[in-house]
Amino acid sequence: MIIDWKKIWQKIYDELKQEVSKLKIKPTLWAILVWNNSSSLRYIEQKRKWAQYVWINFKLEKFDEKISELELYNKIKSFNEDVNISWYIVQLPLPKHINSQKIINNIHPKKDVDWFHPNNQWKLLLWDESWFVPCTPAWIMEILKHENINVEWKTVCVIWRSNIVWKPVISLLINAWATVIACNSKTKNIEKFTTQAEIVIVAAWSPWLLKVNMLKVWAVVIDVWFTVINKKIHWDADTKLIDLVWSKVTPVPGWVWALTVACLMKNTLKAHNFQNKK
Repeated sequence: MIIDWKKIWQKIYDELKQEVSKLKIKPTLWAILVWNNSSSLRYIEQKRKWAQYVWINFKLEKFDEKISELELYNKIKSFNEDVNISWYIVQLPLPKHINSQKIINNIHPKKDVDWFHPNNQWKLLLWDESWFVPCTPAWIMEILKHENINVEWKTVCVIWRSNIVWKPVISLLINAWATVIACNSKTKNIEKFTTQAEIVIVAAWSPWLLKVNMLKVWAVVIDVWFTVINKKIHWDADTKLIDLVWSKVTPVPGWVWALTVACLMKNTLKAHNFQNKK
């Protein structure tokens, strides 16, 4: 069965719009964009579009992809020191000559609405979810909740490798009492692990890595990312075949960015409300 992500997406936006409509002062989300590749431009436009849809102000500063790491660092510093900027994001990926992690590390933790800074991420390891949750892990958990899939005592296989998604989603699953198997695209005999799992979450940037014979019947499959080869999108899971075994499967393509942006808007509103109460 294909999971209807649009119901989840619409519910998040409807609730956000209702909450923001009651505010006298509307939240503002700032964004820094470097490197005008098509994916980044499309992603940032989605953020602008849906911020405006829920009446969140969106302000963008664009820089040429030839900007030096030092120049970008100085811009980050100015954002950190500007009292009129309460929180902001740096759109990833960054050009290859810029160390992304170094830039993330220099975002002030209190202005980090993506929740990428190391000082923020470690909180998830300590079971502290009282503040933010990184956007992609947040909607993965949102899907499981919406589909009434209780991860407690279930085995979840996560095929991934990143600091900003892989490790946080593993932490959230552990916090929810799941038994987690952490794999990546280089894991040998990966089917030994996927066939043990009731839930498989995959974003390995490895086309058709997850096939139907690697799953339990009735397994839940959440496919998060894709690889572009010869201008064609290839997803990590062979979802057409997987759907034939009556699994719950996230649809591809089109839904990943929409839910990530929705959760970013939730974080922005939460930060705004926290600041006003303070």
